[in-house]
Amino acid sequence: MTRDVKTYLELHFVVLLFGFTGILGKLINLPAPELVVFRMFFAFVSLYLILRFQKVKIKPTGKLLWSSLAVGFIVAAHWTTFFLAIKLSNVSVALGLLGVGTLFTALMEPLILKKKFSGLEIIVAVFIIAGIYIIFHFEGEYFWGILTAIISFFLSSLFSAFNKKLSHIYDSRVISFYELIFGFGLAAIALPFLAPMTEGLHWPDWKDLIYLILLGSICTAYAFTAAIRLMNLLSAYLVVLHINLEPVYAIIIAYLLFGESEHMSTGFYIGASIITVSVFFFPYIRKKLNVRQKRKAVT
Repeated sequence: MTRDVKTYLELHFVVLLFGFTGILGKLINLPAPELVVFRMFFAFVSLYLILRFQKVKIKPTGKLLWSSLAVGFIVAAHWTTFFLAIKLSNVSVALGLLGVGTLFTALMEPLILKKKFSGLEIIVAVFIIAGIYIIFHFEGEYFWGILTAIISFFLSSLFSAFNKKLSHIYDSRVISFYELIFGFGLAAIALPFLAPMTEGLHWPDWKDLIYLILLGSICTAYAFTAAIRLMNLLSAYLVVLHINLEPVYAIIIAYLLFGESEHMSTGFYIGASIITVSVFFFPYIRKKLNVRQKRKAVT
C-alpha cells in the first residue's frame, strides 16, 4: 500500500469519526449539558497529551486567552445544542442539516473577516434554504429538533469564522486546546443552572464513560489534529470535499444501529439530499471558477 493510499484512507477514517460523533451522542444516556462537559474534559486532556507528544509549544498570549474564552463559549453552546437536537429528534435529522452551516458561513465570514459576499455562496445558500423548507414541511413532528440543529450549525459557522481569523496568527491546535479548556470551564459553571431543566445533575455509568472517552479522545482530539495534518499532505480542497460526506456516513451508520427510529420520510431525504449535494459540489464549482478566472487574468 503506497503512502498516498494510506493518507487517503486515513482521511476517510477521520470523516467517519466526525460522523460517529452523533452516533455516540445518541448512545450516551446523559442530558446534553452533562454530555458536553465530559466531552470537553476528555478532549482537552487528550489534546494536551497529543501536543506534548508532538512537542508543540502551548504558551499563550493574553490576546489568545481572551479570544479563546469567547470562542470556547460558542463551541460549548454549539455542542450542547447539537446533542440536544439529537435527543429531541434523531441522528439523521441533526446531521442531515449539517450543510446549513454553509448557509450561515456564507453570511458570517464576509462580516467577520471583512471580505466581499460571494455570488456563488449566495446561490448555494438558496438551494440550502429550499432543502430546509422541504425538511420542515415533511418532518413537523421533529420541529424543535430541527430548529435546535439549525441554531447549532449557526453557532458552528460562527466559531469557524472566528477560528479562521485566529488561525492566521496562532497554531490551530493551540487555539483549539485553549478553546476546549475555556469551553469546559464555562460549561461546568453553567451546569448547576441548567440542572433543573434536566431534573438534576446526572453522572455517567461505566458504559457512558467509555463512550465519552472515545468521543473526547478519538472523535474530537485525534480527528481534529489528524484533519489538520492531512491538510498539509493533501489539498485543503480535497479534505473539505470529503468532510462533506460526514452526514452520509452518519445517517447510514445510524440506520444500521438504530433501525426504524432513524427511518425518515421521503421528503426528508429529498431535502437533506438537496443540502448535501449543494455543499458537496460547492468547492468543486468554486475551484473551476477560480481556474477560469486565473486563465482570463493570464490571457
